[in-house]
Amino acid sequence: MKSDVTETGDNAEDTVNVLMAGVGGQGIITASAVLAQAALEAGYDVKKSEIHGMSQRGGSVESHVRLRRGRVHSPIIPWGRADLTVGLEMLEALRSAHWVRPGGTMLVDDRKIHPSTIASGAFEYPQDCLERLAKHDFELIVVNAFTIAVELGEYRAANTVMLGAMSQLLPIPAEAWQSAMRRIIKHQRLQVNLEAFAAGQEQVYSCQNR
Repeated sequence: MKSDVTETGDNAEDTVNVLMAGVGGQGIITASAVLAQAALEAGYDVKKSEIHGMSQRGGSVESHVRLRRGRVHSPIIPWGRADLTVGLEMLEALRSAHWVRPGGTMLVDDRKIHPSTIASGAFEYPQDCLERLAKHDFELIVVNAFTIAVELGEYRAANTVMLGAMSQLLPIPAEAWQSAMRRIIKHQRLQVNLEAFAAGQEQVYSCQNR
């Protein structure tokens, strides 16, 4: 009898594993829902899971999204097997670096959000997050997502800037992303989020073509 892993194909090379990490209030859950919907509309089987810390108080939030042309059974990415890890905050990106497979990609917003442990003096925010990330065996792409969102007049759209950046790195067509956003994002916020998505696409395109 074949092992469970062989039968499910969850560790197959054609499974695309995406991990998103940030803190409560950054829209991790919404962003992962858009990604999952876009993948479904592109014909993939998709499994998604979330881990909520003290998400309502700025605690860590993590989402796993797995997609494959064949069937995906487990919603949890195996340790060290993420093809793409997306950090919406620098410290959370650093904490999630161990999930990225060798040769994978880390996409990170350069925003810093100081947790309550820092405000209380119990913990000091590391000043060398990017330097530490750069030492890993993966491609590191830095996006100014929060800054871009503020310039667009909607700071909450930073997660959508990151979705636009992700779209340049994943095998999901543009029309699937657009359709997913129209399904999930509220109508009154759709236009600014479409602009944020395009800005994220452009930033990664510029990084890759320097």
